[in-house]
Amino acid sequence: MPLPLAGLVVLDLTHVLAGPFASMTLADLGARIIKVERPGTGDDTRTFPPFKNGKSAYFAAINHGKASIALDLKADSDRATFERLVARADVLLENFRPGVMERLDYGWETLHRKHPRLIYGAVSGFGHTGPDARRPSYDMVAQARGGVMSITGEADRDPVRVGASIGDIAAGMYLTQGVLAALYDRQRTDTGRKIDISMLDCQLAILEHAIAIASVTGKAPAPSGARHPSIAPFETFHASDGLFVIAAGNDVLFEKLCVALSLPIADDPRFGSNADRVENVRLLKRLIEAVTLDQTRAHWIAKLTAAGIPNAPIQSVDDVMRDPQIVARNMVVDVLDRNGRQAFKAAGNPIKMTDAEDRTARAPAPDLDGNRGEILRWLDGD
Repeated sequence: MPLPLAGLVVLDLTHVLAGPFASMTLADLGARIIKVERPGTGDDTRTFPPFKNGKSAYFAAINHGKASIALDLKADSDRATFERLVARADVLLENFRPGVMERLDYGWETLHRKHPRLIYGAVSGFGHTGPDARRPSYDMVAQARGGVMSITGEADRDPVRVGASIGDIAAGMYLTQGVLAALYDRQRTDTGRKIDISMLDCQLAILEHAIAIASVTGKAPAPSGARHPSIAPFETFHASDGLFVIAAGNDVLFEKLCVALSLPIADDPRFGSNADRVENVRLLKRLIEAVTLDQTRAHWIAKLTAAGIPNAPIQSVDDVMRDPQIVARNMVVDVLDRNGRQAFKAAGNPIKMTDAEDRTARAPAPDLDGNRGEILRWLDGD
């Protein structure tokens, strides 16, 4: 069962997370990823803890199944190898600051003239246009400037970053979408495109309710903890032994919730519509918790699940990795070492497709320059 991107060659100059997340997704869909790294040091994440047998689990989780070659793009001999690679590639990915590739004479305009079918994907903090295009950035900078931190955390407390690196990951997702769209377009036009992804842009793109609130009310939304600012009840609630989540996102579910909790407020005008419930959300939470505090989380999760009401425990990551639904969907996979033994764990591929193998294990993450020989043989036609 061939994967949908089998045969696609991606030349990946990216490092850390946004770009490597995109190339990891393409690899999971069958693309061949040739990771071009700095000689001597390679990708920064090779030095990120935790380590096992001297290798970074972080690097392995994002770079499994890729091939590595170390090239100094200022050295003539390595430039010659790189240019041979570009000539064989379908896609080139880079996440340098704007201007770096141009100074190396490998910018979009130059490569497009030489290789008109090449798709060029660039991801950077602020994109390749605008007054701040050349400013450096990291995930936290994107989250802060893009507004995500301003709505994350508890009310009247300091803003916090999202626990996952959503600044990088959102950019990596949008870069993947751009590459796939460009591949589709190339089937019609036989011409590649440049994809210019800004981490800052991507943070704005995921602020669906926040933009709606700010544009209509004229007021910036504030952090609301676990509560959704536009839907109620849609947050955490206390049981006798801790917190769990209820998400009753419409009138029908709210009525079912009232029945399950034996709470006689379904016809109360203060809670008659979602807008009413949002207006009176604090009172609503107190009324619900007056009931839920009498029993354990397990009791309420079982009862609400039986009633068809969306709910969940708040699981730790190790709990998630053992969750039967996660396991059944093959969402925790083994990353093997060079001897075929399990070395690390990584997230599986969430894109499930008919007639495409959903592998339970991934090939090793590459050693720095560890695939030079096989890459050179491939270039020579072996």
